[in-house]
Amino acid sequence: MSTKPTPAPDQPTAPLPGRLTAAAALTAIEGLALAGLGIYMLFVGIAGDADSPQQAETGGLTLIALAALPLVAARGLRLARRWSRGPALITQLMALPVAWTLYTTGGAMIAAAVALAATAVAVVALLVNPTATEALGIGGPAS
Repeated sequence: MSTKPTPAPDQPTAPLPGRLTAAAALTAIEGLALAGLGIYMLFVGIAGDADSPQQAETGGLTLIALAALPLVAARGLRLARRWSRGPALITQLMALPVAWTLYTTGGAMIAAAVALAATAVAVVALLVNPTATEALGIGGPAS
């Protein structure tokens, strides 16, 4: 009778490549930033400091809901789940037009736009890398 311990279902069986860990971390940071901005907007709307409290509250709730996609994707990437690459890539593709809009706004938003665009491009590059795709069970020599 073997008493070999089985790994927990939420734990990856092999160490994650650094590229996949970095993609998960950056995606989680994006999700946390969205959630933080949503909470801020919600607070401003409730406090009545916004020009349109209803619009601020609605925008805040929307951002909090949108934060779920990158956060769930980051957790899936961290656990090397195959399905997680799609939502992570979708998050990055949605971030690029937002970065462009921030860039065209000008002023201090240019720095935010550059940071967001650089993060999005970096995560896409990390997720399409053969090391990451193989760790997720996508492609590789067996395909």
